[in-house]
Amino acid sequence: MNAKKTGVYLATKRRKKNWTQQQLAEKLGVSSKTISKWERGLCLPDYSMIEALCQQLSITVSELLAGQDEKEARHVELENLLERVSQLEKQRSLLSLVVMVLMGMIMMQLSHGIGGSVVQDFMSGALLGMGAGICVVGIFLVVYQIVSN
Repeated sequence: MNAKKTGVYLATKRRKKNWTQQQLAEKLGVSSKTISKWERGLCLPDYSMIEALCQQLSITVSELLAGQDEKEARHVELENLLERVSQLEKQRSLLSLVVMVLMGMIMMQLSHGIGGSVVQDFMSGALLGMGAGICVVGIFLVVYQIVSN
């Protein structure tokens, strides 16, 4: 629990109700100095005061402890999750392109082991050409993805 964040949240909720610190203090049976300390983040409300404070400000205990509205907290959490999914998709795409380059290199290497007859020479040349093409396209796409991010 962040005392400063909770204090700012308490002050915001109190102001939304158009109450002074003194008015809230009277409703809770504490001094206005206590409310001031809470709002400045110098200390936190006692456990015995939390329920009454939440009722007066029309907030939940979890909102008080978090220092923000639950909807706002869920929105921030959702944004973070979407950002992480986006990063993982970029990583997966880059990995696929690297695998493509490696496959091209393997095909070029395999082409050197085939030969002897006309058909085998043709297959060797086809493998070499496809491997080189895949490597060139893969390298281009890897560089493009790195530069575009």
